[in-house]
Amino acid sequence: MRQRIIRFIALYFVTVVVFALQHPLFMLFHNEVFGGIGFSDVVDATWHGLRLDLSMAGYLTTIPGLMLVASSFTPDIRWLTKSLQCWYVVVSVAMSLVFTVDVCLYGYWGFRLDATPVFYFFTSPADAMASVSGLFIFLGLIGAIIYGGAIYLLFNRVISGKLPPIVDSKRRIISAATLTVCSGILFIPIRGGFTTATMNLSVAYYSQNQRLNHAAINPMFSFMYSALHQDNFGEQYRYMDDIEATRLMETLTDNAPINTDSIPRLFTTNRPDVFIIILESFSSHLMPSLGGEPIAVNLDRMANEGISFTNFYACSFRTDRGLTSILSGYPALPSTSIMKYAEKVEHLPSISKSMKNKGYDLAYYYGGDTNFTNMQAYLVSAGFTKIISDKDFPIKERTSKWGAHDHVVFDKLLADLKEEHPSAPRLRVLQTSSSHEPFEVPQTIIADNKRKNAFAYTDRCLGNFIASLKTMPIWRNSVVIFVPDHYGCYPENLDDPLSRHHIPLVMIGGAVRRRQAIDAVCSQIDIAAILLDQLGIDRSDFVFSKDVLRPQSPRFAWFSEPSLMGFITDTNSLVYSLEADKPIIDEGEEKGANITAAKAFIQKVYDDIDKR
Repeated sequence: MRQRIIRFIALYFVTVVVFALQHPLFMLFHNEVFGGIGFSDVVDATWHGLRLDLSMAGYLTTIPGLMLVASSFTPDIRWLTKSLQCWYVVVSVAMSLVFTVDVCLYGYWGFRLDATPVFYFFTSPADAMASVSGLFIFLGLIGAIIYGGAIYLLFNRVISGKLPPIVDSKRRIISAATLTVCSGILFIPIRGGFTTATMNLSVAYYSQNQRLNHAAINPMFSFMYSALHQDNFGEQYRYMDDIEATRLMETLTDNAPINTDSIPRLFTTNRPDVFIIILESFSSHLMPSLGGEPIAVNLDRMANEGISFTNFYACSFRTDRGLTSILSGYPALPSTSIMKYAEKVEHLPSISKSMKNKGYDLAYYYGGDTNFTNMQAYLVSAGFTKIISDKDFPIKERTSKWGAHDHVVFDKLLADLKEEHPSAPRLRVLQTSSSHEPFEVPQTIIADNKRKNAFAYTDRCLGNFIASLKTMPIWRNSVVIFVPDHYGCYPENLDDPLSRHHIPLVMIGGAVRRRQAIDAVCSQIDIAAILLDQLGIDRSDFVFSKDVLRPQSPRFAWFSEPSLMGFITDTNSLVYSLEADKPIIDEGEEKGANITAAKAFIQKVYDDIDKR
């Protein structure tokens, strides 16, 4: 009996140690981010992550505990060693893969592993892997194999010792009862103690430095927690009673009827041809007019020639979440992507559907695979019947890891426009992809930086497209809207979420009335209301979108990432940790003013998706 208890404790202890060592290993691998961190910070991150490590180790030791209980009643226990070996093969593979994938993705995403990669991988494996090189994947697999093997050898050393069978019936019962109690005790670290709150990621948040908080998180716990809590929308982010949340939400919307004559007119006609160009990973840091570097020089010139929204923010961090914000005016969710749920996507409003109902002819252009992240289902539900994607380009033109490069897609759109003679106004949406990782583009414009060169290349494509469009008769009646799909990925490792989410929104075209800069604080979800109001199209279905050009419209920007939300007004810029349940950034004349509004907003968003 004593040997079984010792083995049980040893297996739990070894699991905890393996998890604890992952914290300094994670920080060592990302030394470019944690380079200024001292030894005491490594110790602190490891210590504050210990509760998650203890919890996850409890989950993984429960099955061995039950095996040891069963072994108390069997005279031949050779099966126990084999069973434990099989179990720890699975555990070692899982721990290794989760840690390796987490370490590799953190450099791209800036948050610890959740269930999102699984969704991306199974919708389109090729696109999910397109951001990284084959060598990177190969080295990652080699690292995972070596790491997994080392973990298994460690576990196997504990397992391999012989256990004697228990012959006496009374001792069998005592042994089984004791081991059952020991296994039951695992409930304490699994749950996180005896308090009302159960174990969650917030226990790892202890520092004002978010990188240290990230280092304290157990990636396997993060993945499991995310996977188990994605769909219970009606239970997430409950900050106040529904009556109070509804009351506050009414102050954050502008769907009340209004005389549209009071809204400044941006266009010379209410039925222009509309082109929405969705720019992969662009940000304000690429444009001098928004305080950035001279990289996207063509877009910057267009911003100075047309309409530029200077206080505009991206709603999320990935394309699937950004698309629904742009086209449906729907806030990006921190815990999952609404595009994952085809049955809910069907009930979303969309700019395209509203314009189609008013006679617009629709088409969507993208050089990649529209099956990635269920995009095809979303676009069809949004009313697009003509969807141009990678399969519509010859193989020789699909030279990007994402499919066809941006200049090829723009050329396709221009060629189609020259052949079309529609009797209805057009909505054309084009989504770029070349400025995505791995930033491999067919032209060299900025030789010393691969990332900046990719943006400069796509920017050149924008310039060429507008130059060509200006030579065509349709230019006089056109509005071209440029907006990034999500927050920018330049500069690298930008820790400030406010700066990271600041992006351009630019409108240009022969139908744009005049040059102007609009400094109203807004975000991607507001494009729907702004555009549809200009077109005189009802947008009452867009409950979260607001037209900041309306005199009495609330003016705020909203964004989210897997661990935080942002709520920005003229007087208060708030970034709130959803896991630590406290502000990360709280700046401006009225500090703390946006906390209650932000909580009400996210609560009502989750109420809405729960009912769709």
